[in-house]
Amino acid sequence: MDPVTTPVTADLLRGAVEIRPTAHGPRPMRLPRRALAQAPDPMMDHIAAQTSGVRLALRTRATVVELDALPTKRTFTGAPPRPAGVYDLLVDGRLTAQGHVDGGDTLVIDMATGAVAHRRGPVGTVRFTGLPDRDKDVEIWLPHNEATIPVALRTDAPVAPAPAGGRRVWLHHGSSISHGSDAAGPTATWPAVAALRAGVDLVNLGLSGNAMVDPFTARTLREVPADAISVKLGINVVNQDAMHRRAFGPAVHGFLDTVREGHPDTPLLVVSPIHCAIHEEVPGPTQMDMSALAEGRLSYRAGGDAAARAAGRLALADIRGELARIVADRAADDPHLHYLDGLELYGEADAAELPLPDSLHPDTAAHRRIGERFADLALGAGGPLA
Repeated sequence: MDPVTTPVTADLLRGAVEIRPTAHGPRPMRLPRRALAQAPDPMMDHIAAQTSGVRLALRTRATVVELDALPTKRTFTGAPPRPAGVYDLLVDGRLTAQGHVDGGDTLVIDMATGAVAHRRGPVGTVRFTGLPDRDKDVEIWLPHNEATIPVALRTDAPVAPAPAGGRRVWLHHGSSISHGSDAAGPTATWPAVAALRAGVDLVNLGLSGNAMVDPFTARTLREVPADAISVKLGINVVNQDAMHRRAFGPAVHGFLDTVREGHPDTPLLVVSPIHCAIHEEVPGPTQMDMSALAEGRLSYRAGGDAAARAAGRLALADIRGELARIVADRAADDPHLHYLDGLELYGEADAAELPLPDSLHPDTAAHRRIGERFADLALGAGGPLA
């Protein structure tokens, strides 16, 4: 082809909270710099740079589209290699093709010591061909599990930013399950499944390991324009045994107060954790199953003691009770605040049919079920976010 080269600029990107300039191109971020400065997790900058829900949105007649990108991949010492990040191409809202980018940087993480080594690598290219020869909307969803810098597009026809479609913006915050965990691709994460099914524009602040009721996350939600907001809280609090009952309730109240400062009347849905057998009745912390790791697979176990719940340590059953109580207490003064029990999205019967492969994260089939149910229960007609 006689290529048209188009640098990737902010007006082509959707789903990012902040764009950080780099020597290669714009780095989409899902938390702003001021929030990351307050984050105690040393991996938080990388987590926020993983492009879950971030996509390029184009209007073009091109039949061939190439994207140069610089991904940052992760490997874990002693664990099997993680699958390469997937790029999903949608034409007029339908998944049409998938691809990978070779090369890129690599983070080598030692789970035993916490040490992280950063190895530099080259920019790579993903190529899509055979697109229909007509004007169309094209989206390239970037990998949900890799930090990604989209560098430039090469096409056989000019591209322009896709026009605003007038769709509602759904802003969501949650844990690694919302981030995408073990989904097979960026449009297979449950928030992407729900957004595409409901016809809304997604801004996904699912932050792996960091749905911790943090004030800096609440302030970010406060500042992002949105027509509907959901916050899925609890599993990471249990994972890290981060709060006991005395601290958790006031923290959630403060989190919601902050969100309401910027969105006083926006429909706001509090979602409790999905079923997770290891923590239903047993508090955290969550521990890696070292015997499974020795066999070359990732799995987790509960490290707490069920008897400690009497002293205020939290299992998932306690989290659900607290969240339901808090929403009920606030609802009299906030008619746009709602609660969704996560067991309606994925409960014990679902776990028997579609078990969590590592005892903590859903696979692609479970992501689809959760996303479809969320779209119907929350975003669809008659739902609290409709």
